[in-house]
Amino acid sequence: MNSNQTVGQIVAEDFRKAAIFKHYGIDFCCGGGRTLVESCESKGVDPQEVAAALKELEQSAFAPETEYNEWSLSFLIDYIINKYHHYIQRTVNPITEFAVKVARVHGQRHPELIEVLQSWNELREELLQHLAKEEQILFPYIKTLENKTEWQQPGFGTIENPLAVMESEHENAGALMQHISDLTNQYQAPEEACTTYRVLFSMLKEFEEKLHEHVHLENNILFVKGVELEREMVGA
Repeated sequence: MNSNQTVGQIVAEDFRKAAIFKHYGIDFCCGGGRTLVESCESKGVDPQEVAAALKELEQSAFAPETEYNEWSLSFLIDYIINKYHHYIQRTVNPITEFAVKVARVHGQRHPELIEVLQSWNELREELLQHLAKEEQILFPYIKTLENKTEWQQPGFGTIENPLAVMESEHENAGALMQHISDLTNQYQAPEEACTTYRVLFSMLKEFEEKLHEHVHLENNILFVKGVELEREMVGA
């Protein structure tokens, strides 16, 4: 690890380090383009403390749990779809139902729940459209790059164009999720909360964790390698 590495690159090399960044509140997905020092300064965290924790992990006897960097891009895409896209598609409706019920029952006493519902509805609609664009346009193109020997320019020009859109949408999704986290005091339900209230917060917390993993794999591994692959094809 060197001082010029971004947080995203650090996690791309060893996904175990994501847990350390989560502990210090450092964004390794949407904010993955910052260096470790920049990320720590933005959170008021001592960079040397974080670096020491990362170094300790590096020296442990255990290898990274999953070598995402070693996978083919086609395999990584299938993994992202099966693990993360399907998760979103499977959970958005139940979360919406709980959010509507909790806002209706508890919104007068806890008005922040109304804002949680509004932000969630915006996030849900944006994410579903986002997944469709990835699965119908971007992912097939990356698979084509990997499986063909000759580059044919797509209708969108080069891969940087859809990637700019996808990364912007990732940034917005991360901001909406952070807003929900802030509104819910990091998903801490009040003492008087009913079971539905608590289940909603647990589901939102899990959703945020999955979203961070999902965006990391795309922004810091898949998209980076997609750009490199296209450049190799164009220059061939």
